[in-house]
Amino acid sequence: MNSAGSMAVWGLSDTEERVYRHFLRNPGTSAEDLHLLLHTPGGEVRAALERLTGLGLLRRAGGHDTLTAADPEVAVGLLTDRRLHELHHELRQVTRPRQLVAELRADMGAHTPAGGGVERMTDLAQIRDRIDDLAFFARHEILSVEPHTALTPENIAHARPLDSRCLRRGVRIRSVLPKEALDDPATAAYLRELSAQGARIRLCSGPAERILVYDRHTALVPADPADTSRGALLAQEPGLVASILALFDKIWDRATDLTALTGDRTPDTEALTPVEREVLKSMCRVAKDEIGARELGVSLRTYRRHIADLLRILNAGNRAHAALLARERGWI
Repeated sequence: MNSAGSMAVWGLSDTEERVYRHFLRNPGTSAEDLHLLLHTPGGEVRAALERLTGLGLLRRAGGHDTLTAADPEVAVGLLTDRRLHELHHELRQVTRPRQLVAELRADMGAHTPAGGGVERMTDLAQIRDRIDDLAFFARHEILSVEPHTALTPENIAHARPLDSRCLRRGVRIRSVLPKEALDDPATAAYLRELSAQGARIRLCSGPAERILVYDRHTALVPADPADTSRGALLAQEPGLVASILALFDKIWDRATDLTALTGDRTPDTEALTPVEREVLKSMCRVAKDEIGARELGVSLRTYRRHIADLLRILNAGNRAHAALLARERGWI
C-alpha cells in the first residue's frame, strides 16, 4: 500500500484501513468471510469492523453483516475532528506543569527563597533557561517590555521558535520596544513577522526597563535596572506582580502601535468575503460542520474550504486558535 495515502495519521491501523477501503470499493456487501479476502485473522478483522462502525466510518445497511463505507470526505472529517480533540486534550495536559515542577524541585532540594515568592538569579544561563521554560509553558498571555533598540541575529534565532509556538497555541503576546528598534532592519523585520502571526507590538519613546510577565502571575525584572549584570528577580508574590502589571499597562497605553509607525495594514474583516464572515461566525457557534453548512445553505465541501481559508488568513493552527485570534481582532 502506498504510505503517502496512509490513514495511520488519524489513528487507524493497517487492517482498519484495508477494511474501510474494501467497503469503499464494494459498498453494501457482507462482512462474512472478509478475513479470507484480506488474508487476515478473523479476530483482527472483527475488531476492525467494530471500531470502524463505532467511529462512523462503516454503517450497517440491510442485513446485520451488510456494511457501507462512509463518504471519504465525511470519514476524513470525522477522523480529523477526533484527532484534533485528542491533540487538544494532550496539549492541555502538557501545559499544566506547575504541580510537576514543584514536585521535581522538591526532589532536588529546591525551595522558595525567603522574601515572599521572590527568587534572585545571578547566572545569565540560568536566567535564559528560566525565561525559555516560562515561555514554553505559558498558557494564556506573555507581556514584555524590551529596552534594547536592536536584537542580535542570535537573539532573534533563539526567540523565533518559542514565539511562533506560543502564537500557534493561542497564547497572546503583547510587547513594547523603543521606537529606535525600527532603525535596525533585522529587528524591524522580526517585529513585522511577529505582528503578522498575531502578536501585538507597540513602540515607546524614551528609555524603558525590561519587564516580562507570564500568565499574569509570574514576573521577571532586572535586580538592578542600572546594572543588568547583577541578575534578575523572579516574582510570584501577587501584590508585587500586580504592581509590575500596572507598570506594564502604563507603558503599553503610552506606546504607539507598530502598524501606525510602519504604515502596514492591520488585518480586519474587510479582508474577508461576506460568506467567509458568516462561516467564521458559524464555525465558532456550531459543533458540527454539517450543521454549519446546512444553516448557510452551502455544501459541506464548500463550508470546509472556507474554514481552511480562514485558518490560513488568521495564521491559525486549528479552529480553536482561529476563534481566539478572531475574537482578539474583534472579528466576532
